[in-house]
Amino acid sequence: MPNVQPEGFLALPPGGTGSGVLVLHAWWGLNDTMKAFCTRLAEAGFIAFAPDLYHGKIADTIAGAEALGAALDTNYLQAKAEIATATQLLNERVGEAGGLAVIGFSLGAFYALDLATTAPEEIRSVVLFYGTGDGDFSRSRAAYLGHFAENDEYEPQSNVNNLEQSLRAAGRPVTFYRYPGTGHWFFEADRPDAYNQAAASLAWDRTLTFLRR
Repeated sequence: MPNVQPEGFLALPPGGTGSGVLVLHAWWGLNDTMKAFCTRLAEAGFIAFAPDLYHGKIADTIAGAEALGAALDTNYLQAKAEIATATQLLNERVGEAGGLAVIGFSLGAFYALDLATTAPEEIRSVVLFYGTGDGDFSRSRAAYLGHFAENDEYEPQSNVNNLEQSLRAAGRPVTFYRYPGTGHWFFEADRPDAYNQAAASLAWDRTLTFLRR
């Protein structure tokens, strides 16, 4: 990336070129799990960049994550501006305008949904991991893939259903999966109380297929 690269983690594929994927972290922050996810994307042939919306802070407990997430939400305009900058710079790195995908985890899903409506010419694909949001999706040009837990105290099924209906009403291609027997964070291996290897593997395979379309 250029010298004005925002804070974050960049992972490049072996050949150095590929389609761009912006990764927006969960409320834990840009931890090793999110960095490893970017690295996996790079190994699969993508240029992945995850901006650090917490600027170096990471939470290990739910209480700590709630505090960091609340602070970010209070300053959401700055977060959106940083995401917009990361999007622009990733597009410059990829050299393929309008071809980016964005993947949002939990808290990051809200910002991924917002980005697809505020920068519709930049985002062609949106992947959500157990996170939703609302808004006017009529400007979006993206296709949407969602991975949601069956038993999620943070993201009730009503939120998932409402988002799916809103996206369909806006004429967007939507594929939402609900994973039986899972809870929030089922994809994140560093959350042993929630991680579900079978569901995570399936979600990963589905994500790669979606991104490669």
